[in-house]
Amino acid sequence: MNNDITSALNALYDRYGYCRYKMSKFEEYDLYAKNKDFLISDGVITFTDRNGKLMALKPDVTLSIVKNTCDGKGVQKLYYNENVYRVSKSTKNFKEIMQVGLECIGDIDEYCIAEALTLAAASLGALSENAVLCVSDLDILSQTLEFIGVGEEKRREAFGLIGEKNLHGLRSLTDEEGFELIKKLLGIRCEAKKAVKEIEKLLCGAVANETLSKFSRVMNAVSVTGYADKVTVDLSVVDDIHYYNGFVFKGYVEGAPAAVLSGGQYDRLMAKMKRSSEAIGFAVYLDLLDQLNGGKDGYDCDVLLLYSDEDDIGVLMKNVDLLVKEGYTVSVRRSKDNVRSKKTMKICGGEVKTVE
Repeated sequence: MNNDITSALNALYDRYGYCRYKMSKFEEYDLYAKNKDFLISDGVITFTDRNGKLMALKPDVTLSIVKNTCDGKGVQKLYYNENVYRVSKSTKNFKEIMQVGLECIGDIDEYCIAEALTLAAASLGALSENAVLCVSDLDILSQTLEFIGVGEEKRREAFGLIGEKNLHGLRSLTDEEGFELIKKLLGIRCEAKKAVKEIEKLLCGAVANETLSKFSRVMNAVSVTGYADKVTVDLSVVDDIHYYNGFVFKGYVEGAPAAVLSGGQYDRLMAKMKRSSEAIGFAVYLDLLDQLNGGKDGYDCDVLLLYSDEDDIGVLMKNVDLLVKEGYTVSVRRSKDNVRSKKTMKICGGEVKTVE
């Protein structure tokens, strides 16, 4: 299933003018050691190269792309499907994981942000009909926290509490009026256009007009696309403010235990790596899709075709070929073997017939 998803996502990014980016399987360990908080997993597999340098099998793609791309004017639109090596969320052990994603680096404007959000929603649509992209804005949250008296030294703690949905902890950082404001803000969870109106009404005077206007323009632009029904504004979605700024987002599909897509603007990471460019991107974590039941519709295949020793394998192959040419996915087996199929068939008198 993952190979089909990878091909579908690659084709999607190609259609939007993104170029395939290839990279080495490993980087100097120092790159990851300096940015451990940016990594999903703390575990990194290391080895010593013949020249004595400590190297690492790459646990992340974004850091490698930032390191190996030029820092200049214009916009670089890149996508990738690469194996990364880290502790899997599903198995808790080191695993080689296929990761697909895209990065937009350079002079990032509002269109670039809207396009990245749209492609994130479209990517989720390629994974499942039952999917949602939750979008937040760290600039809106940060300015709101400043307005209610949460100082810069407590800002990271506040973001952690927001991510944990810990309202009790947030109450201790501000007064009652401030707490009620942040509580109402975090309670907004709806489609983009409605959310924009509610946020503007709630935060008028508390957050810079340009910050609200930018959020409004981007989200209204996303709302006119064919993927608007998969987008929800949820300001409780946060990420590490030492690396991320502005728009951040996570994608969920029914049946997966955690977010299968994560992304955002990471201008602070770029600055930390001494780059003047801005950036936005996201990754799709295909290892989490292994836990879904079968394909997108819950089936392993369209047709389970059963056969026995008495069946003519030439007749069997001919009928399999016909079914495949008609567009069906076919699993040919001696028994059902817990295969989930839309229908079960078998050879009867040289013809394929449905089994009741």
